[in-house]
Amino acid sequence: MTVSTAGRDWGVASACENVSGEVAVVGVGESDHSRASGRTSGEIAAQAVERALEDAGLAPSDIDGIMYAPFAGDQFDEAAFHRHFGTSHDMWVSKRGGGMVWAATAAHEAALAIRDGRARHVLNTFAVAWATRRSEMVGGPGESHAQELFKQSLEVPFGWFPQPVYFATIAKRHMYEFGTTQEQLGAVAVACRRHANLTPGAVMHGRALTLDAYMHSPVIVDPFRKEDCCLISDGGAAYIMSASDRAQDLRQPVVEVAGIGLGNSATGVHWAEQRAFTSTPQVFAAPGAFAMAGVEPADVDVLTLYDPFTIHAIMQIEDMGFCVKGEGGDFVEGGALDHDGGVLPYNTHGGLLSHAYVLGIAHVVEVVRQLRGEAAAQVPDARVGVYGGYTGPQASTLVLRRV
Repeated sequence: MTVSTAGRDWGVASACENVSGEVAVVGVGESDHSRASGRTSGEIAAQAVERALEDAGLAPSDIDGIMYAPFAGDQFDEAAFHRHFGTSHDMWVSKRGGGMVWAATAAHEAALAIRDGRARHVLNTFAVAWATRRSEMVGGPGESHAQELFKQSLEVPFGWFPQPVYFATIAKRHMYEFGTTQEQLGAVAVACRRHANLTPGAVMHGRALTLDAYMHSPVIVDPFRKEDCCLISDGGAAYIMSASDRAQDLRQPVVEVAGIGLGNSATGVHWAEQRAFTSTPQVFAAPGAFAMAGVEPADVDVLTLYDPFTIHAIMQIEDMGFCVKGEGGDFVEGGALDHDGGVLPYNTHGGLLSHAYVLGIAHVVEVVRQLRGEAAAQVPDARVGVYGGYTGPQASTLVLRRV
C-alpha cells in the first residue's frame, strides 16, 4: 500500500538524493539506560560510543566523521571525542545528527560525506541526562517549549502545556474523528511494555503491564494514563556508518541504508497550528523513503517509531501506509504489534514508552540488531526494518535492509 500526498497542502517532502545501498551501519552501542544516574550527557554518550566502536571492531582513530545535535546539553562533539579518547586527527563534523528526525536523516548526510571522500567512518551519537536534571527543569523538552513566545502568549495561559496536554487533545480528536478507543491506545502501551520486559537494558524491564491493569490505571489527562506517556530517563546511543563495500570487511553482518525520507509540516511548530491535527509529516516522509528502498509497507518486518505518546504510534502507522487513515486503532489490536506473530512487530525494545527516552537513536540501534538477528525480542528472519522519527513539524523515515 502506498500513501498519496495529493491535495495535502499542509506539508511537503524534502528532496533527498538517492543513496540507497551506498552506506551501512557497521557498529551500534547504547549506554546504560536508567532513571536519574548523576551522570552528564557527555559521560553517557562516551559510554555508548565506546560500545559502538567495540561492536564495529574499530579504533577511535578510525572515526573521521562525527555527527551530533547542537542542543539538549553537552553533546559528544569532536572536542569531546578527542578529549575522551586522547586523539587529535582531523574529522568531518556535522551538527545535523543526533536523535529524533536526525536519527534517520543522519544517514543521508553521512552517505554524501562518504561518497565525496570527506570521511570513511562516520559516528552519530545522542544522549540525555534529563532524569538527573529533571528537578532543574532544564535541558528537556518542557524548557524549550516554555521558552517559545507563541506558547507563552497564547497557549500556556490557557493551560495547553506541557506535552501530555497537547497530545491528549490530539488523541481525543482522533477518537472523535475515527472512533479510536482507550483500549486501542492501551494495546500500544502493552505491546511496548511486553517487549521491554524481554529487553534487559530497558528502564521498565521487570515491570509487567496487562491491558486490564492499564484500563484500571488512573487517568492523568483525558484520555491518557501514565502508561500512554514516555519515560524521562538518562541514556544514549551511537551508531557508526561506513561505505557498504568497506562494511563487508568489518566485524558485523552488513545492514545497509536502503531509503531515507524527510517530511515537513508547513502549518506550525507546536501542533495547535497544524491544519491536519490528527496526522503527522510521515505522510510526506515515508513515500520517498520506501520508493528509494524499492519496498512497500507490506515488506517491512520490524517497525520502530518515535513514540512519546501512544497516539503517535497509531497516527504514524496510518500516515506511513501500513493501514488506511483512521483505521490505526483497529490495526493495533489483538497482538498485532507483537514481535512473535504480530502483523507488524513494533518497538521491539519497548520504545520511548518503556525502553528509554533517548529521542529515537536507540530505535535505530534496535532495528540494526533485529536485522542482524541478535535482538532480545527477536522477530524471526527480519530482513527489512524501518525507523520513523518525529518532532512535530518534521518526520523522517529510515529504511534499513539486511544484505
